[in-house]
Amino acid sequence: MANLLSTAVSGLNAAQVALNTVGNNISNTNTDGYSRQIVQQVESVTQPGPQYTIGTGVDVVSVQRAYSDYLTQAVWSNNSSLQRATAYNGLAGSLNSLLSNGGDLQGSLDGLYGGFSAVANTPGVSSTRQALLGSASALTTVFNTLGQQLASQQSQVNGKIGSTVQSINSAASSIADLNARIAQSGTTGVPNNLLDQRDAMVKTLSGYLGVSSYNQPDGTVSVYSSNGQALVVGGKSYALSTARDAYDTNRTNVLDSSGTDVTSKISGGSLGALLDFRGNVLDNVQNQLGRAAVALSSSVNAQQAKGLDMNGQQGGPMFSVPSPAVLPNGGNQGSATIAASVSDVSKLTSADYVMRYDGSAWNLKTTAGQNVALTTNADGSLSADGLTLALSGTPKAGDSYLIEPTRQAASGLTMTMTDPNKIAAAAALTTSASGTNTGSAKVAGISVQDASNAALLSNAKVSFPTAGTYQVANSAGTVLASGSYTAGQTISANGWNMTLSGTPAAGDSFAVSANSNGLKDNSNALALAGLADKGVLDGAATSVIAAYGNLTTQVGTVGSQAATGLTTQTSLYNQAVSSQQSVSGVNLDEEAASMVRYQQAYQASAQVISTAQTIFGSLLNAMHG
Repeated sequence: MANLLSTAVSGLNAAQVALNTVGNNISNTNTDGYSRQIVQQVESVTQPGPQYTIGTGVDVVSVQRAYSDYLTQAVWSNNSSLQRATAYNGLAGSLNSLLSNGGDLQGSLDGLYGGFSAVANTPGVSSTRQALLGSASALTTVFNTLGQQLASQQSQVNGKIGSTVQSINSAASSIADLNARIAQSGTTGVPNNLLDQRDAMVKTLSGYLGVSSYNQPDGTVSVYSSNGQALVVGGKSYALSTARDAYDTNRTNVLDSSGTDVTSKISGGSLGALLDFRGNVLDNVQNQLGRAAVALSSSVNAQQAKGLDMNGQQGGPMFSVPSPAVLPNGGNQGSATIAASVSDVSKLTSADYVMRYDGSAWNLKTTAGQNVALTTNADGSLSADGLTLALSGTPKAGDSYLIEPTRQAASGLTMTMTDPNKIAAAAALTTSASGTNTGSAKVAGISVQDASNAALLSNAKVSFPTAGTYQVANSAGTVLASGSYTAGQTISANGWNMTLSGTPAAGDSFAVSANSNGLKDNSNALALAGLADKGVLDGAATSVIAAYGNLTTQVGTVGSQAATGLTTQTSLYNQAVSSQQSVSGVNLDEEAASMVRYQQAYQASAQVISTAQTIFGSLLNAMHG
């Protein structure tokens, strides 16, 4: 009877464990990260008899999680991609809103060039000139606002990088603590609840950056970042940290546990999105907006200098922008300094550069690592991509400098003209033919080539000693230029270029002088208005308006791609979770069926116990009867 009773009791205990497990599954149906638990039972080991063997019941060997390491890691990987897409989409959306709500730059540019057209129509009317200055001021404000808002978003991104690193360290520390507890409880059974908690923390960590994990024999898990940096090994976590950029102290970089800068190596998760967006989108947008501001200032100021204002003076600048920023590396040992200036706007790019001294020569690379050729000028300065770099002091090998040609230009654009009379609407120069000319030549056009030439407005005489030669002399008779002449040839002197139509005869001449009809002439105002369509950037192929249009198109594309990426990653994540839950998730219908099955097993085992008791009682009565 003892064997029958113990067999029944083992069945009763097994059914009870199973019922408790099913009840726990049902209770945790809605618990995030919970893995369905399964009772693992085996037939009890039976000592063989002389002729036959009768079983002695059942043993419960473990209660295990319904778990797939492959599917769980797929969830973590897709969660990293989803959180990156979510963060990136949010950042792109903010950038789109910023450009949309920061002011109508397109309309303000149209207003400025339209103002030049209005001045061209009525060059002598003060109110029209004052309205133009109002349009220029409004445009400056829009540039400043957009530039400041982009700088503010930079600050916000840097702050989020810091807080995300703190969250990563907190999650890694929690995983290490759980590892330690799991390792300690390894001798007393599998701690399913701790394993679930650890998986949940790894999933949380994967939302901050891309991770990979490896299960260890002692039940712990080692977690590494996507670049191979150890985050958790056994019961120890390895914290990331943040530091100010070696060049820009307002910029936050990420360091690994050994202090190595790993900013460029981190990918995945919200931290990867922040770093990617900052380096590949936000920096570029700031630079492109600044490049447009530089092009605006340069083109308007250059054209102003080619005309005369209402006082008969050569036109002065209307705008100014900050010089390119040169930021020394905090670890520099030498005394060298670099002053950068924009010398050719048409060659200006939206890149930033690192200039480094190798002990014998300077070399230049974009921050993306692309080599840029340096040209040495006669004065010892260097030139590249429309920049002139003036060097002073003594560098030491390894010294480096970050050059940001246009980063601060939009927020630093200022309007320097306040007097409407200083708008240079008139052409700087005028020409007249000698009354004794006998040839058919006429002045087809005269234009300012070098507005900085000190003799630009000086009187000059272009004469033709013979039909095939020319000579340019100043009012004192000093010859400024001479040579052979062919029809249509450009004649240059004092910073201007002149072309003729027709054929001059020997002895013909033309006078060049400052324009004295400034109050009525609108030639330069028309040229200023024509800047709306004139190529200034990209080798004189892109106007300021087109440059801003390209920028808004790029930002819109980034936003569209980010939204599409989020949709795709959401679908992939949901598929991964669905696959994982098909193994680990609690199905209430299945659990209800299991509940009935184990309840029946429990009742049957109880019936066996009752039967054993009845038989045992009958035997006792027979023996005492």
